[in-house]
Amino acid sequence: MRTLARLLFALCLAGVAGTSWAQALGIAGTWKTIDDKTGKPKALIRIVEQPNGSYSGTIIKGLMPGTNQPRICTLCSGALKDQPMIGLTILTGLRQDAEHQHSFSGGEIVDPDSGKTYHCNAQLVDDGAKLEVRGYIGISLFGRTQTWVREP
Repeated sequence: MRTLARLLFALCLAGVAGTSWAQALGIAGTWKTIDDKTGKPKALIRIVEQPNGSYSGTIIKGLMPGTNQPRICTLCSGALKDQPMIGLTILTGLRQDAEHQHSFSGGEIVDPDSGKTYHCNAQLVDDGAKLEVRGYIGISLFGRTQTWVREP
């Protein structure tokens, strides 16, 4: 009986430690985007925390096969127009929700394939291993969610 109690205690402790570890990770880091049409890896995005507490994400590597030429964001507007995809900051202004540690909101995300800018929310799932990123126009109901996978 004592062994069972110790085992249960150890499992509970491991569960708490795992949850704390995921919370400590936050969204800063490198994420692999998955094309929601093909299901294949599309790019690596590095998310960093800015001095003002918001988060931004920059494309650091393209993963689509057969693209030897550097891609340019020809459909983007403003400062992003005709900029190389690698090094393009596509996620800006995302802030962690005070009440929900795994949720982030208030950002904007650019779809470099269409050049369109959307409002953006994100949520850590699977103990911080995945990030559900939702881009939308107007209200979140009218949008699309992609799941990004954390890179080691």
